[in-house]
Amino acid sequence: MKLAAKTKFRNSLLARYVFIILIALCIWPLVFPVGSLIYYMQSQLFYPEEFNIYDSRNLEKAWHQEAKTLDNAAEDAVDAKLRALKEQYPRASMFWVDTSGRLRLKLGVTVEIPQQWTMANSMQFMKSSYGGDPFTVVAFIGEDPKQGFMVVQIPRHMMKSDAIYPSNERFLTVFMLSVFSFFLFTSWLFFARIRKRLLRFQIAMTETDESGIPQPIAVKRVDEIGQLGLAFNHMIDQLNSARRREQEEEALRKQLIANLSHDLRTPLTTIRGHAYSLRKEALTPKGKQSLELIESKVDNVAQLIENLMSYTLLSAGKYPLQTARTDVLRLCRTSVASWYPVFEKEGFAVDVRLPESALYWDVDPQWFTRILDNLFQNIVRHASSGKYVCVRTEERNGTAAVVIADKGPGIHAESDNKGAGIGLTIVALMIKEMSLKQDIVSSRDGTAIYMYPKI
Repeated sequence: MKLAAKTKFRNSLLARYVFIILIALCIWPLVFPVGSLIYYMQSQLFYPEEFNIYDSRNLEKAWHQEAKTLDNAAEDAVDAKLRALKEQYPRASMFWVDTSGRLRLKLGVTVEIPQQWTMANSMQFMKSSYGGDPFTVVAFIGEDPKQGFMVVQIPRHMMKSDAIYPSNERFLTVFMLSVFSFFLFTSWLFFARIRKRLLRFQIAMTETDESGIPQPIAVKRVDEIGQLGLAFNHMIDQLNSARRREQEEEALRKQLIANLSHDLRTPLTTIRGHAYSLRKEALTPKGKQSLELIESKVDNVAQLIENLMSYTLLSAGKYPLQTARTDVLRLCRTSVASWYPVFEKEGFAVDVRLPESALYWDVDPQWFTRILDNLFQNIVRHASSGKYVCVRTEERNGTAAVVIADKGPGIHAESDNKGAGIGLTIVALMIKEMSLKQDIVSSRDGTAIYMYPKI
């Protein structure tokens, strides 16, 4: 929250989009006049001669003034004057009718006009030309109807009022749509960049290294997304720091366990030696019972220390693993034989149902024997009420599995000898490292542990 509060408004995404809106609001009222100016400029560029005409009033006044100067002028003078005016207005149409009604000169006229004009022709021409297109100006030479008249015609779209404020709706429509499209494109570009940055940010959050922590991202802008990136990088720094502390604490814990295990072995050896010496002494029955209890607890502590050492080495990846093609049924028979005196002493019924044929797995013989020892030890400690242990093979998920079963109260039942469960943890770690799979089926009627290779 503190990082986001440091974002200045002028650097924010909101300020940028407000700027785009303000530009659009300022540009839109100028679309029509700017469009007209562009139309005027491009017309000047491609048709400059069309804009030598100022407006209708000036043209009409200038045409009458030119006709007035030709008062009583000779025919050659009138002819020369009209040709000069044609050069001045090259896109205009001009003709001259003399006092007898005969057409004497026509310049740029594309329509049919009478060669001999009558009063009816003149009236009809005046009527059809008034207010029409092209714009028409008729002036009597010398302002005297008896000297004839001269006519100039120019298309209305060439007049000043139409040139500067064009009536060409198609051009204005295209221009307005272009401006609107430019605003839409600018808005789309603005949000597309935001989306691109968010997608890059999403990818950075989902892609992790071997430690499971994402990599920091490069922050180039200090807007809201940039501040989010800074917060994300800060979070990654904290995660890396926590990971380093966790690794240091884990290393310290493993070192502490290793040291404690080593230091505890010496007093246990001493206690076991003194217990052995006491057996040679004359003891009362109660003393002998206490001595047996001491030896049992010493063995339990020694086994716990061994398990702690094994767990520490396994979790650190320092427990030597040497897999080989091994007959696991032979290992099972050997392990049951070594544990048989213990089972017999505790009153267990031992049920071994292993086939005569061999069953080869890629395992470490010492690891697999250690797994069996831990499982048998758990049965003796926690499932002694069932007085039953079974070692058999059974098909599981399409392959042969070794099953260690008992008839105890179940793995989740309360037990006076229940510990931290480190023995089963070691079993799970060893099975995983040897690419085996373990299924545990437990109920009030007993527990069955299935071990088989991964398919």
